[in-house]
Amino acid sequence: MKPILLLIPGMLNTSSVWAKVIPLLHDVADVRVLNVQTQTSIDEMTDDALALVGDALPEQALVVCGFSMGGFVAINLMALHTQKIRAACLLGTTGRPELAESAAQREKTIAAMERDFGKVTLRISHFSTCAETHTNPALMDDILTDLRAVGPDTAITQNRAVMVRTDHRATLSKLNMPVLVLCGKDDLVTPPECSEELAALIPGAQLEWIVGAGHMVPMEQPLALADCLRRFIERVL
Repeated sequence: MKPILLLIPGMLNTSSVWAKVIPLLHDVADVRVLNVQTQTSIDEMTDDALALVGDALPEQALVVCGFSMGGFVAINLMALHTQKIRAACLLGTTGRPELAESAAQREKTIAAMERDFGKVTLRISHFSTCAETHTNPALMDDILTDLRAVGPDTAITQNRAVMVRTDHRATLSKLNMPVLVLCGKDDLVTPPECSEELAALIPGAQLEWIVGAGHMVPMEQPLALADCLRRFIERVL
């Protein structure tokens, strides 16, 4: 029986962020994508994630892969519903709680989104991608389109949700579960040290880098990401 692979998008992402990854994994998993555009908190996203896999059979393994903000949802699932998850992948995310300085920066971002969402998303599209991706106009257009599709109201709500996320580091340090930590080698949004710290925190976690990618790994390097997920699933199940 195929495991369920639950993919959780990041902030300012629609399900399209996984569009080039999903077809490469259908043969090894029942792939499902959580919509993270309707909730007001990480806890609500977690509840909806559980509902999305509520039809899983008792013997069917659940593998969760959370990207960026989706990583916070995955961590919430791992901490609060450990018994339901067989393995997890944390992509371009961090285990750190929101700090005063990062909260202040988010408030500035929210204010800027209220003034000119298009300008903010254009800036984010460049900051969240690597130099190699910048030379691919079609890909940059796809990334910008996905960022803007979320809309300012949802983007602001997501920022507010992230600002009050729970610190689960104590629980993660005692976790007994296969975990793969992935990060784009040129990620500026959640720099590599965040992934190194996360992998060091979780017992037995495996850390891998995705070359030729910034933060937007699912769109910048879908083939490499799918290969990592495939090898992880085949190794742990």
